[in-house]
Amino acid sequence: MIRALDPAGDRAAVSALLTEAQDYYHLWKGRAPGLEEVDDFFTGAPLPSDSAATLRLGLFVGDRLIGLAEVFFGFPTASDAYLGLMILAPDTRSNGHGARFLAQIEDRCRAAQATSLYLAVLQANPRGAAFWARMGFVPTGISRDDTEYGHTLHRLVKPL
Repeated sequence: MIRALDPAGDRAAVSALLTEAQDYYHLWKGRAPGLEEVDDFFTGAPLPSDSAATLRLGLFVGDRLIGLAEVFFGFPTASDAYLGLMILAPDTRSNGHGARFLAQIEDRCRAAQATSLYLAVLQANPRGAAFWARMGFVPTGISRDDTEYGHTLHRLVKPL
């Protein structure tokens, strides 16, 4: 089941999942996620996107939150959607959950009349880059250096 996540009712589950999936945070930030990352999941938005125009979705198997995603609308242009984060519990990866979750995200983006879905992938994450390529995302030719964490990020896009 996929449903919107609520900061009051789902905060503990999001925190637990981020802790469980800390391999990604160690790759990205060099440390385990904390309360800042939980808060950012529920309130963050890339400028100039509106935080209210955001999907914060959870993928559940039974009562267990195994995946989460945040999708912003209106970035980088008004007709676009931007997948800021999609993460799965490590023990559920490579089982088709990511592809099914992404398909539902794409359907919701189309329903919101987005014409393209963008995301950024860390150069240091070849497994993630391979997943996105299998899902039909292609490089835009735009990359940026994240001086805070010392990474290069590559922007990818998939027409909807």
